[in-house]
Amino acid sequence: MIDLFYAPTPNGHKITILLEELGLPYRIIPINIRKNDQFLPSFLAVAPNNRIPAILDHNYPDGPLSLMESGAILTVLAERHGHRFLPVSGHPRAQVLQWLNWQMGGLGPMAGQNHHFNQFAPEKIPYAMKRYTDETARLYGVLNRQLEGRDYVAGEYSIADMVIYPWVLLHERQQMDMAQFPNIVAYLKRIGERPAVQRAYVHGTKFDWERSLTEEEIQALLRS
Repeated sequence: MIDLFYAPTPNGHKITILLEELGLPYRIIPINIRKNDQFLPSFLAVAPNNRIPAILDHNYPDGPLSLMESGAILTVLAERHGHRFLPVSGHPRAQVLQWLNWQMGGLGPMAGQNHHFNQFAPEKIPYAMKRYTDETARLYGVLNRQLEGRDYVAGEYSIADMVIYPWVLLHERQQMDMAQFPNIVAYLKRIGERPAVQRAYVHGTKFDWERSLTEEEIQALLRS
């Protein structure tokens, strides 16, 4: 069994997508980041950087494994379960890791800042809003060119697509003009039609943003 410490953010959706694609048994432990659940001691023991997602894999071969950072989680799970969605070696593996890290180091942080300054910042700062909107658009351009003549970013469907999809799905929030990115539009449709992706997103619709687990409740879940 895998415990997934989760909130329905782009980074949270990455993990549910892979778990559903692999057909693995898992249990969601909701972490309400709006109510600062990420600072509870039981969560920090698994994710010292106080960010979701994180997992606790109770059946890991060397003993229970706690792991944070979505890129690391996806890589470890894919490798452990038959290298599905992550090739074993060679150019195909290198391509997947390249685009996974492109998202982790570029698209995710820049789109995240875009969300913050355009949607949530208490003060509207035009310079910051323009900077991160423009950089998000540049990254969309990179992705759109990569998808020319390809169904998926590294050729075959992979964990690289699983990390990219949840971020570009929020293109309206990021103020992207999708008429400029037709390959991404087709890509979103292609991935969104996958049954595992659809199942993964159901968890987001059930998440209760009004409720926050206590430290005792999380500890009881981990003991059960």
